[in-house]
Amino acid sequence: MSKKVLLIEDDQTVRENTAEILELSDYDVETAADGEIGIQSAIRFQPDIIVCDIMMPKLDGYDVLKALSQHPKTKRLPFIFLSAKTDRNDVRRGMNLGADDYLTKPFEEDDLIHAIESRIAKTKILQEREIEEVEDSNQLQSFEALKEIIKDFEIQVYDQNEMIYEAGQTANRVFLIERGVVKTHQIDQNGKELTTALFRDDNFFGQLSFTKTSNYVDNATAMEKTKLYEISIDDFRKFFNKNPQVMFEFIDNLGDSLNETKSQLVEMAYSSVRKKTAQTVLVFAERLKKNKLNQIRISRADLAAVAGIASESLIRTLSDFKKRGIIQVEGRNIKILDFEALKNIS
Repeated sequence: MSKKVLLIEDDQTVRENTAEILELSDYDVETAADGEIGIQSAIRFQPDIIVCDIMMPKLDGYDVLKALSQHPKTKRLPFIFLSAKTDRNDVRRGMNLGADDYLTKPFEEDDLIHAIESRIAKTKILQEREIEEVEDSNQLQSFEALKEIIKDFEIQVYDQNEMIYEAGQTANRVFLIERGVVKTHQIDQNGKELTTALFRDDNFFGQLSFTKTSNYVDNATAMEKTKLYEISIDDFRKFFNKNPQVMFEFIDNLGDSLNETKSQLVEMAYSSVRKKTAQTVLVFAERLKKNKLNQIRISRADLAAVAGIASESLIRTLSDFKKRGIIQVEGRNIKILDFEALKNIS
């Protein structure tokens, strides 16, 4: 499906030529001859991005951006200023109002396309992350509700080094730690112990499935005197019938995905600046590859915002990647020279 671009430009020649450039690049383009029409079109057309001139009759580009940023249907749309004004104060004013980019006339076709593609990609990535954060928040609420319900059960006490369960036993219980520390561990073929996870106060551990019978894959041992709740699958069924607000799927997925989830959470929590930078560059490369571009054109600030790191740290990391021959950097352009090396950054 073609991306939609709203072009607001009072100069008919520039408007028609720019619209043709965008249409030839497979965009669905709507145009507006002044700011007032542009605001109405943005609300109705719901474009993926807006390209807007600054100096226009009735309402200038600054007024258009201000109005659209206050409307619930358009406040998050990426916005690019297009103008002959090159004074630094004009650029700063536009950016302070929330513009995503600023192109000066005359501009190269590639500059316009690169700017549009990178802004759409950035917006899409951030939107997906917001959705994930909302989903995580909903899961957390259910998780907290579940813990409060479980605390009505009788508490069990394990002494230091006491085994809670052994690998191979039927996994018909899940555990919630009230106080203490528990490790899960496996024994390799040479008899060496390998710790697979550590759990502390308020952590769940164990395996549980409502759809199949399974066995514990590792051992669980109290590392100090530990108080915890043990809940059987039958008890889970009972309180889920009484408490449908707690997500049934969360418990059903607990048994199958606990180990994977732990690994993913640890990786997310402790991922290095280098890895976050590499992953963000790869995400943008994935977003933009459909346009058959040889390079990514994206600002360092946008890369840093998506990666969730300071711009200074990102710049230093990109410089390191460049020295190692993994990427090539020229201005805003980032060209990936070694995809495999970038994927393997840790």
